[in-house]
Amino acid sequence: QAQLVESGGGSVRAGGSLTLTCAETTGRIFSHYIMHWYRQPPGHEREWVASIRSSGTPSYIDSVKGRFTISRDNRKGEVYLQMNSLEPEDSAVYYCQAEPLGSGFPVWGKGTLVNVSS
Repeated sequence: QAQLVESGGGSVRAGGSLTLTCAETTGRIFSHYIMHWYRQPPGHEREWVASIRSSGTPSYIDSVKGRFTISRDNRKGEVYLQMNSLEPEDSAVYYCQAEPLGSGFPVWGKGTLVNVSS
């Protein structure tokens, strides 16, 4: 099955930007997956943030619309989350998930921590 590794997390001040990257490391045909970003703030449940279909069609949770941009490079096997105008409420561990088209189970990465200070 696919294996995912997230990177790009860190600490920034409110208003700053970060770009997260999720790489599929086994060489699976990346275009066979819908890719998602989720996040889990401290003490809260994991929530969906954004998705992108193989065609490139994106969708977002309302709280990040206009600030976050999801994109993917099927040739490289990577998905990105460009995060601008970050707010302290965006602080969380961010996870990517690969949802296979057709049969199979979703696969999760181990997450990358984003901390936004006011």
